[in-house]
Parts: sequence; structure tokens; C-alpha cells
Amino acid sequence: MNNLYTAIIHREEKLYVAECPEVGTASQGYTIEEAISNLKEATELYLEEFPVKSVEHPILTTFEIPVHA
Repeated sequence: MNNLYTAIIHREEKLYVAECPEVGTASQGYTIEEAISNLKEATELYLEEFPVKSVEHPILTTFEIPVHA
């Protein structure tokens, strides 16, 4: 059985940072693929130590803020 988790990715200088909001894990990599792969490994290791019985996915949306010149 597999559970589906969310990866939120943003760039910090030369690295991509990937975070899993359901669990609170984070990792990084020089490519998006590497960051996700590292996040998957970090999350698997975390869940071995701290199992989660159910996964509730976050609500992801966007919003606007006016820019004042």
C-alpha cells in the first residue's frame, strides 16, 4: 500500500528545497528531481521512526497582494 504526499518546491540560490507539509520533512537538491528524490528518502526514513496512520492533504491556493510603486 502506498500513501500520496505533497511536495512543495522553491528555489534558494543554487538549490531547490522540497518540503512535505503532511509530515514536516524537507530536503534539497541541485535539480527539482533530485530535491524530490531526497525528500522521498527523508520522508520514508522519518515515517519508519514516526508512523502516520492517516494523511490529510493541505489546501493549496494562491492569492494576490497589490504592489505599490
